[in-house]
Amino acid sequence: MAVKLSLAVAAIAALMSSSALAQVEIKLGHVGEPGSLFALSAEEFARLANEKLGDKGEVVVFGSSQLGTDEELMQKLRLGTADLALPSSVMSSIVPEFGLFEMPYLVKDREHMKKIEEEVVWPTLAPAAEAQGYKLLAVWENGFRHITNNVRPVTTPEDLSGVKLRTPSGEWRVKMFQAYGANPTPMSFSEVFTALQTGVMDGQENPLTQIYTGKFQEVQDYLSMTGHVYTPAYLLAGRSFDGYPEDVQQILDETAKETQAFVYENALRLEDELLATMQEESDIEVNEADKDAFIEASASIYEEFGEQIEGGKEMIDTAISLGSGS
Repeated sequence: MAVKLSLAVAAIAALMSSSALAQVEIKLGHVGEPGSLFALSAEEFARLANEKLGDKGEVVVFGSSQLGTDEELMQKLRLGTADLALPSSVMSSIVPEFGLFEMPYLVKDREHMKKIEEEVVWPTLAPAAEAQGYKLLAVWENGFRHITNNVRPVTTPEDLSGVKLRTPSGEWRVKMFQAYGANPTPMSFSEVFTALQTGVMDGQENPLTQIYTGKFQEVQDYLSMTGHVYTPAYLLAGRSFDGYPEDVQQILDETAKETQAFVYENALRLEDELLATMQEESDIEVNEADKDAFIEASASIYEEFGEQIEGGKEMIDTAISLGSGS
């Protein structure tokens, strides 16, 4: 009887141990392909965090939409079936205030972005995200976005007339390209290559790191350097975060912010490297855009955002004023 009791206790202990191990696996999902800035950023964060966590937990990264699209990941954060995610443009569809970063040519450079982060993101956007069930741990990067397509080089907004253009979810990105004359359609990132390859979409817009790792240059004729929007990426936690011990929460929070320097350094490096690599490895034709023409065509988007979003005009004015010294 004593032996049976000991075996039963051992079995229960093993089950409890197994359960505990399952609870400390911290799942981080993103849509980036291997080698993308998303992947590099998430992997560096996981490496640093896991060094500090020791046997308290382990961050496990799931890229390439393995845990779902951006929209699905946001839902999983709220349900607690994913623990961390790295969304970008989709945030404006869930927390309207994040539409600030859909405003064309708002962010001048990364130094400007750091000022906006300090003066706007943490005081205003982070609480807005928390009210929707998301904890913002850090501001990383997706990057400056450019346009690829198979119709013609894009130099001015008029060149987008009638172009079927994939965009991420977010009403302001759609409105922006409608104002430029394009025919924008929101679509999950994982579906974009096939849509371009089959001609369902004529083109798309993304940072160079997403264009290259998504292999869009293999099925697109033109790359137009518009730099029309700078998109941050946000390391978000969801429902499960409050269930972690305080020291685990602190490690994740601090490490997320520490990783930003790595993200910005590699973002700058990739901007320079990937353009040259794409030109060497593919037949894609690269052209510079008339940014002044795009800025002029963007005035209505700023006005509409300022009117529709509570505090929108104040956020825009603050962000612009912070760029005067950049």
